[in-house]
Parts: sequence; structure tokens; C-alpha cells
Amino acid sequence: MRRPKQGRLSRQRDTPTPSLVLGREPARLLPVPSRQRSHELARAAAELWLAEEDSDIGYLTSLLAQLNLPYKDPGELGVWTRQNGNLTLLVEPGRRRGDDGQYRPIYPYGIMPRLVLIWISSRAVQTRSPVLELGRSLSDFMRELGLKPTGGKNGTITRLRDQMERLLKARLSVEVKEGDDRDTAAQISVALRWDLFWGKDETQDPLLPSTIQLSADFFNEIIQHPVPLNMAALSALRGSPMRLDIYSWLTWRMSKLHRTTVVPWPSLMLQFGSNLAATRQGRQQFRRDFERHLREVLVVYPSARVESLDTGLKLMRSPTHVPMRGIRTLAAGPTPSEPRSIRALGRSAPSD
Repeated sequence: MRRPKQGRLSRQRDTPTPSLVLGREPARLLPVPSRQRSHELARAAAELWLAEEDSDIGYLTSLLAQLNLPYKDPGELGVWTRQNGNLTLLVEPGRRRGDDGQYRPIYPYGIMPRLVLIWISSRAVQTRSPVLELGRSLSDFMRELGLKPTGGKNGTITRLRDQMERLLKARLSVEVKEGDDRDTAAQISVALRWDLFWGKDETQDPLLPSTIQLSADFFNEIIQHPVPLNMAALSALRGSPMRLDIYSWLTWRMSKLHRTTVVPWPSLMLQFGSNLAATRQGRQQFRRDFERHLREVLVVYPSARVESLDTGLKLMRSPTHVPMRGIRTLAAGPTPSEPRSIRALGRSAPSD
């Protein structure tokens, strides 16, 4: 985080609060985070306010801002799905050989693959290349992800290696519902090939850096449809995969929103991949969980105007979290000529 410019602390302005605005329909206040968490979020919000013009900008492809990965390991499930409007994402796991010689499914899940996907999207936008180098060493790469390298069975190195294998081996399918008379879909993999070094930094050959070569379809999707994200906000929200997903989705949605709309709670439950049962009790628990995480997202994105109604989440036109000038920082150069993007296969989820 860059040091604020002198005199900036004394500047005054009206900053929208993250509390909900009461409307005609019944609305309720979002749950308040714990005291310690409130202090952490307040500090993060203050740092964002002071450094808003200098904040680093990251990117995530719009497909994954609308639909993302599991929060918990689906285990032996054959395919895992999420739905957002007329878009459905299907995740098919890769396979890993166990000590008994049998291959078992491995799904990417949780925080780490999301951090890796944001890093991949950001680096692809910045370099305009499908071949990505992961830094001079493993430690360098982990620092870019905001992780402190630790060893051992439960250390960050072991968990990152596990989740990167899960992510890079997975296959994603996107289906677009356009009526009863047409089926539209695409299948993509994140990477075509990879060469990753997991040893000690001093043993890595500097002439043989770790690399990931993105698949043509995934690289094309990133370059054509990047969603700019505030990296400081992501850092403040990184304790929960749902918080990261809500922030990314809200940032994308506000950039597309043309009029006030209400997203029903059942639709949000399908989109955000809750593992809860589709019962009254399950739906109530999902709403409590979603509102709790949304409250924290609104602390770092206070200009987002939303209301929690009994019928769903009301979205009102709001400024994008990353100002439009941030999009102009996309690396210069012509868009690579690749097969048409997934978005071009059909209309994306409703934007208003």
C-alpha cells in the first residue's frame, strides 16, 4: 500500500455508508460483524479511502465474476454446478492417483484457487500473453498471492500445490439457455500445460522459471471480458471465498446495471453454490450467511447501493468500485485473434 499524499488526511468528503436504505418493501439491516472484525474492516476501508487513486488493479474474467468454484470439496461428486440466470457452469474434476494406485476426483475449492484465478487473469491482461511466468521463485509467487510460505503437511506451500493441481486439471463447461429450440454450450480448461517448481528457492534454476500456458479459449475470454477489481479490497475480504465471490459479482453487476432490479433469494442460492438443502430452513440459513458476508463487502465498497428485501436483493445503480479510468490501464495492443469468447455463444445473465 502506497503512503498517502501529505495533507490527504485532512480532506473531507461524504462517503456513503454500507448500511441498507429502507425502501417501500420490507428491508432489514445487515448483521453486524464482530468487534474485532469490525476494527479490521474499518482499518481496511480507511486505507482504501486514502489510497483510492493509487490502488493496484487486478482482473477476473467476467464469466468467473458471475459463476465460480465450490466453497468446500464436493468429494466423489461426478459434476458440480452453479447457475446465474440463463448461464450454468459445470465443473468436472481432474483425477489424482492415490497411494493405492486408484485415481480419484479432485475439485478446486475454497480461497486459494480464487486467488490463483485472479492472479492468472491479471497477469494475462497485463502481459497480453497466454504463457505466464510465476516469478523468480516460489516465494515470489506466493507473495504475489498474498500468502506467506510455510512448509509442512498443512502449510501454505502444500495447500497451494494441492489446489493448483486441482484447478489446472479441472474442466469447465458453460451452458446458455436460450429457449426450448436452441442449445448453446462451450467447454474450456484453464491451462493447456504447466511446469511448476515446488522445491526450495535456492535450488530453482533461474533459466527454468515455473510457467503456466493458458488454453486459447480461457485466455481469449480473459482478454475480451476482464472485470477490474480493487486488490486492496480483495485483500481485506480474503478470509472467505463467499466474500470474494460477492465482491467480484457486485463489481461486475454494477458495471452492467441500467435500472433498479431485485435478484430473488432462490436465484442467489443457485448462483453462490450453497451446500444447504433447498428447504425453508436451508434458505433462511443461506440468506443469513449471504447477508453477513455482504455486510463486510459493503464496508470496502460503500458506494454500492443495495437493499435486503424479503423477496430478494435489491440492486440500484451505483458507481463501479474501480473507476472507469482503471479500465484504460489495460495493456495496449490489439486483441489476439482467437475463437469467439464464451460470452459470444449466447446472452449472459440478465444485467438489469
